[in-house]
Formats: sequence, structure tokens, C-alpha cells
Amino acid sequence: MLDPTLSRARQKRLLDEMAERKLDAVVVGDPRHVYYFTAFRPGWLHHGAFVLFSDGRSWMTSANAPADNAAANECAGYEAQWMATLRQEQPAVVAGQVIEALKARRAKEIGVDASAVTSQVVLMAKQTDLEPIDPVLWQLRRRKDADELDLLRRAAACADAMYRRARETIAPGVLEMDVFLELERAAAKEAGETMTALLGNDYRCGGGGGPPRADRACAGGEFYIIDVGPTFRGYFGDACRTFAVGGEPTDKQREAHAAIVAALGIVEQMVKPGARCREIYQAVFDHLQGRAGGKFDHHLGHGVGLQSHEYPHLSPRWDDVLMEGEVFTAEPGLYAPHLRSGIRLENMYVVTATGIEALTRAPLDL
Repeated sequence: MLDPTLSRARQKRLLDEMAERKLDAVVVGDPRHVYYFTAFRPGWLHHGAFVLFSDGRSWMTSANAPADNAAANECAGYEAQWMATLRQEQPAVVAGQVIEALKARRAKEIGVDASAVTSQVVLMAKQTDLEPIDPVLWQLRRRKDADELDLLRRAAACADAMYRRARETIAPGVLEMDVFLELERAAAKEAGETMTALLGNDYRCGGGGGPPRADRACAGGEFYIIDVGPTFRGYFGDACRTFAVGGEPTDKQREAHAAIVAALGIVEQMVKPGARCREIYQAVFDHLQGRAGGKFDHHLGHGVGLQSHEYPHLSPRWDDVLMEGEVFTAEPGLYAPHLRSGIRLENMYVVTATGIEALTRAPLDL
């Protein structure tokens, strides 16, 4: 799990933002944000909330009992279920507790995230000025602390384990669903526990992406793009490899693969703190344009952390500037019918003071 000491450091960074905005308090109800600031991760069927006041004091509530070892000055609890039945009104119950905590401190200027809990706070609060705080939180989450990096490394190791199993499993005639189940087992075995979230992303043979099909078998000569998204204790891994199903790749497929491997090399050469993501995207786009008769028609990559897609965005639709400590993916690809749908390769990286470190270790070969 996250480290309470580092969660308190994250609270201090939020306090600086609150002072700039003259906020008396910030309320977060998204379970990811509660986890980020307290090191306590709510159960997936439970709601909770964390409140940080401008003097640095904090309050939180969690399902059924006050949280142990959480980075909060005051911990409360609420009844999330009655006689083992989950209460559907949990967000409203939590919101009621939040409002009482705000009243006790006479907080008026309040920042709130977007969540089921804070939507109820908005509906129930009276004579209180509320300000959306999500854009601030998204920026704070960009630089990963040591405890976050530990969890992201574990998620990346789960992805590597999935690809080791994929190489042992994929063959003509094997069902997509059977491949998926083998990879799910490999990820859980590596983690030593079940995944935090649904095991995304792409598990279709002979196609660009999508979930596995129960009755679709791999065919010889096809390319199998497997884009995995394992999650370890709330943090996402993300990687992609492409496998030739039986037989040898064609010359065009080998040409496309070599161009994509080189594209990852371009990313690794260009990444450093202060680099512009749009410029990295453009360099890769120019490199891949028309290679092996294929098309590169999607983003180059994205940040990963508590969400599968977050800052930074390696896309011409954003103009993000890289920061030290960010974790992101790069996933160049080429697609065309003669490439048997296409090839995509994706690595996770962390931006270091001097450049880049790869978190994904699985071989890139076909």
C-alpha cells in the first residue's frame, strides 16, 4: 500500500495550492484521491472521504470502522452495510458526515473533487462556496513519490509475467478466451493477489483491439496484439506486445516491426524533464509515416498511475511538458490489411533527472 508518511507529504503540496486559492478546506470523495492522501484504500464496494483544512489538520471517514494507520488527524467510520447488506445510500451518509466536519471548523471556501460523495455534498451544503479541485489534483499526481513508484513497478512486473505466459500459450487453434485466462492467472500469480480493477485492454487476434471472444481461435499467419493493463493495489500497469501466430512474419511485417522498435528508441532519446510531448509525438509520427505501407493513427502514449490514462499526454491534442518523476507509456504502431491488421509495441517509463528509465522488461521481438 501507499506510505502514510508520503501521503502527508502529498497533503503539504495540496496545502500550498489551497493557500494560493484561499480555500478553507478541500474535500475528496473519489476513492483514488482518498487513498492518495491518506494511504488508506477504500474497498471497491465502499465509499469514504478525506477533508484537509487550511491549517494542515485533516479528517476522514471510512466504511464500518475508523481507518487504522491512515494519514489523518481524525478518523471516523460509518455503517456501510446492515446485516451484511450494502447500503446504496453510502455517498449521502458520508456527505452528511463531511458537512458536519466542515461546519465544526466553520469552513466556507471549499474545493471538491468529482465523486459520488462530493456530488451529495454539493446537493446538501448550504451557504458554502464550492470550487472544482480536480484539475489541481491531476497536476499534483503527475510526479510520482517513491511509494507510488514501488506499486507501479509491481504492476509493470505483472505485465512482464503476462507476456512470458503469452509466448508459452499462443498457437494456431488456441481460443482468445483461453489466452486471456492464462494471462489473468499469470498476473495474479505475479502479484500474489487479484487485480485491483478489470484486466484491460486488448486481447483479440487478427484485429486492432477489444476484449477476447469466447469462440474465436488464433489462426496461423495472424498477428496477435496483446495490450495488457494489470493493476496492483490501485496503480495501473500498461504495456503492449505483438506476436506472430505460427510461421514466420513477412518481409513487410518485419519492416514494420523494425520501424516501431526504432520509434521507441526515438522516445527514449528525446525524453527528459522539460521535453514537450507534442514534439515527441511529431518526431515519431514523421518517422512512421508510410513505413511498410502502414498507418500510425492514434496517440503515442499517456501517463499512468491511479488511472490508466492521466497526465502527461503524448498527443497533438495536448501540449504537456514532461516533469521528473512522471510515469508514462509510449505505444507506437502501424496498421494495414497486409500487416494482418497491425503491430503495436508499448513500454512504461519513468522520467528521471537525466532522461528515462524503462519499467517494462518483456522482449519486443515477434
